Amino acid sequence: MKFAQKNKMSKEISLVTGANGHLGNNLVRLLLSENKTVRASIRNIKNQQAFDGLDCEVVQADITDRESLRKAFKNVTNLYAVGANFSMWAKNPKVEIYDNNVQGTQNVFDIAHECGVKSIVYVSSVASLDFTKLPANVDNGYNKDRRNWYYNSKNDSDKLALKLGKEYGIRTVLVLPSAMIGREAHKLSYSNNLVLQILKGQIPVDTNVTLNWIDVNDVAMGSYNAMQKGNNGERYILANEKHTTLQKSVEIASKLFPELKIKTPKKAPKFVLYLAAGLMELGSKITGKEPLLQRHYLDMFYGLKQDYDINKSKKELGFNPKSSQQALIDALEYLKNDWGK
Repeated sequence: MKFAQKNKMSKEISLVTGANGHLGNNLVRLLLSENKTVRASIRNIKNQQAFDGLDCEVVQADITDRESLRKAFKNVTNLYAVGANFSMWAKNPKVEIYDNNVQGTQNVFDIAHECGVKSIVYVSSVASLDFTKLPANVDNGYNKDRRNWYYNSKNDSDKLALKLGKEYGIRTVLVLPSAMIGREAHKLSYSNNLVLQILKGQIPVDTNVTLNWIDVNDVAMGSYNAMQKGNNGERYILANEKHTTLQKSVEIASKLFPELKIKTPKKAPKFVLYLAAGLMELGSKITGKEPLLQRHYLDMFYGLKQDYDINKSKKELGFNPKSSQQALIDALEYLKNDWGK
């Protein structure tokens, strides 16, 4: 009896935080396909539709609630820290975005240390990369642009995760995804929603912004491989090497679904976009809703080519994603034909 109990306690358990989100849920599905014992944590325990038919344990946990993390992390061996606030705007961005993500990271590592978690794959973001030299890579250091609270949170959370992993002696591997799109989605992520806007013809103006589309399942596989063979204390970019412009993205959708008659967005000079963004920001103060365009967003991304050096991820993780444009085509087909049905 004692021997059986020892075996039970030593069984490897993989926990995914934010497991009903886009990446989290696809990662749960991948882990199950690899015959892993999976525990999925979500903030609202009533919101379990994403786990229908999945043989995993679902528990309630919030990265801002340390006691809930203690219960969720019990006997966990491998932790995939996916849960975070992915928002580019909020009424109180310092509290809702920055504090949530940074303090949430502190909580996750503190409680993981208490519970004896051995390995953490921490999901950071390409937002934490320095874009002053392209293609962006992990050796260039961190993003020095501090104008956006989400970008600030990913920069500082990234550094904090590495610091705490070293301090606590937890094997810690960071993955940095770009704009994740595709299936399966049980609610629209920020990036998938942009693809849906393209489908609906809701991109009237070319803002001269580029996207680095990446299939969410390629990111899930990259995260899984990071747990299996990523090096402790290292950061790995999970993105494509080349960007796709917003205008090209609309053209792809138009050719793929000619019956939708999606119009190519018109080009506009930066000063016109800047003026429009200012008016939208003013309107958002009245409505309390996110503006479609923000001035600091234009300052950060207008004309920026979001290209990445992923050689390290290819070599050490076997990362081999479908191209940015193929990821977009697959996401367009999914959102048009299958999503929400």
